[in-house]
Amino acid sequence: MTIEYPSSAWRDYELIDSGNFEKLERFGKYVIIRPEPRALWNRTLPEEEWLRRAHTKFVPGQGLGKVGKEYSGSWNVLREMDKEWMLSYPKVELDLRLKLTSFKHIGIFPEQAPNWDYIFKNVKEIAVSSPVGKPPRVLNLFAYTGAASLAARRAGAQVTHLDSVRQVVTWARANMETSGLDNIRWVIEDALLFTKREARRGNFYDGIILDPPAFGHGPDGEKWILDECLYEMLLNVYSILAPERSFMLLNLYSNGYSPVMAETLVSCACGGKFSSLDCGELVLRDSFGKLLPMSVFARLKL
Repeated sequence: MTIEYPSSAWRDYELIDSGNFEKLERFGKYVIIRPEPRALWNRTLPEEEWLRRAHTKFVPGQGLGKVGKEYSGSWNVLREMDKEWMLSYPKVELDLRLKLTSFKHIGIFPEQAPNWDYIFKNVKEIAVSSPVGKPPRVLNLFAYTGAASLAARRAGAQVTHLDSVRQVVTWARANMETSGLDNIRWVIEDALLFTKREARRGNFYDGIILDPPAFGHGPDGEKWILDECLYEMLLNVYSILAPERSFMLLNLYSNGYSPVMAETLVSCACGGKFSSLDCGELVLRDSFGKLLPMSVFARLKL
């Protein structure tokens, strides 16, 4: 099991401090305060310093505690800032548009940077041995605003980006354009139904990325409950994964899921047939050295 976090060379992002169930982060030129249930320890900096540095703070509203609405609320703007701004990830040449949303998110999960690097590297390796004119095919499920899709596209993949929410697909398309990329296939659909249909059609992918939420809904009201649906999804994903020189990346945010659980789920879904299977945690390290666990992953290679 490995622990990975963004490189300190990434100048556009910084976890300044964490604690008291919050985190103080800098995204480009703006500093924000957000709730963080995993930050069980005390802050290192005093609260007055947090408020002095921050441009805005997320305040949970009445939606707190409801399924799928854990962090709905509003932003208390403390210092003047733009409604939208840009953040760059030079290692994979991504330019991402950020903005404040009512669910504490701003369009990027910075702890995912090691996964972007992994996707870029593996697509490059597959592309080297692919026939001329036949780029690797990559499917990104629950794809949100598209950083993983862009990393795969930057490496030369033919990318299908799927999410059930039209607004975030529009956001991802804008990120593609600002990053100077094109020709990503956009799909607004329920991920489970899509993978079942791809299996019936006999379609295969050289890389599949999935980052499922704990709860969700498809565009036609389909219900997604992670505990009930994840294993079936993994079985479907494995059935459309190319049998050679391919990879699958599973990322899980849900509390209670461990790297070992993610690894076992993937191993069982593929019947124990793989060339390598690694698991680990993605964390953020604040400027005082405290490690904040964010998600777990399993990475499969055939």
